[in-house]
Formats: sequence, structure tokens, C-alpha cells
Amino acid sequence: MNAHLYLRASTKDQDANRAKVALEAFAIEKGLTITGVYAENISGTKLNRPELLSLLDTAESGDVLLVESVDRLSRLSQADWDTLKATIKAKGLRLVVADLPTSHMLVEAKGITGQIMDVINNMLIDLMATMARLDQEKRVERIKQGLENKKAADPEWKPAGKGRNAAKWEKVKSLMQKHPKMSADEIAKLAECGVATVYRIKRETSV
Repeated sequence: MNAHLYLRASTKDQDANRAKVALEAFAIEKGLTITGVYAENISGTKLNRPELLSLLDTAESGDVLLVESVDRLSRLSQADWDTLKATIKAKGLRLVVADLPTSHMLVEAKGITGQIMDVINNMLIDLMATMARLDQEKRVERIKQGLENKKAADPEWKPAGKGRNAAKWEKVKSLMQKHPKMSADEIAKLAECGVATVYRIKRETSV
């Protein structure tokens, strides 16, 4: 059975490939043949992820979508999570989560046992996706409260924000000028920055 590994980290400071070795070993143990590895640094709250979309476009019915944990796949809103689940189902993919044993059993389970395990597994994955989303919402709320507390303590305080990376800015501008037909995704990969940064530079420079 073919398997497609999906690896995600939220920021450039984190390593999206951190779990690659462990997932490769897991795939070998389960008798899966790895046909693709898709890694990206992007928030799990976003449904539109280039590598994930590429995986879903490439994978064929009966293939396995292998992830380390549910939160690596989703911290999505309920509506977006429902959309992603529907896409995975429509493609005929088997979602296997390394730290969720019930998903492993589905690889081999057949007949009535497989049907029962499918129901149980889907319930657990939904629960873990909900927990991942709530954890993200709490994290955002804590950050918001922290900023509000600082503002209350010092009315003139303002968040410093991130400074512009001049070298990366110039690299993106150069790529846009030399390759006007290149997509924002391609430029982002070459410049090693987020797609949003490319769009921002494009908007501000009108290149």
C-alpha cells in the first residue's frame, strides 16, 4: 500500500521535517511504501496549504495519508476541518495517524471489524481535531490578554512587531522582476519566505 507523508510546522523557526525519520520507520514497520514526502512551514489553522494540496492532488484512491499526530494535519475551524475530511474521503484516502493506534488497525482491518474500527477511528480523530483547535484558540486568547494587560499598564506601549528583512525583501523583488510569470508559491519557495510575504511585497512595490 502506498503512503504519502505529511509533515508540518507552524513557523520557519521550527523543523517541519523533524518527524520524518520516525514516520519513515513507522511506514516500514507497517509494510507501507512511501511514494511522497510533503513538508511545509505553515499554520495548521489554514486550509489552503501548498504541500497539503499537492499531496491531495497526487495521491490516488486506496493510498495512505500518514501524519505524526492530528494537530500536524489540522488546527482548522470546524467548517474547514469538515471540508478537509470530505476531500480526503472523496479521494478514497486512508488517514493514518502515527500516535493513534486505531488508525493503524484500519490498514489491515476488513469486513465488519473494519467498519466498526472506521467508526471508532473517525470519532477519535474528530475529537483530537477539536482539541487541537481549542488549544490554538486558547493560545491566541492568552496572547491577546497579554497584550491587553501590557496596554493597560502602559497606555503608550505598542507591540514592536517584526522588522523587515531587507535581504529577503530584495531577493523577492529580484525574482519577481526576472521571472514575471513565476507564481507566488514558486517565488516564496526560492526566497524561503511565506507566500503572504510575496503578496505583500508585490502589493507595496507594484512589480
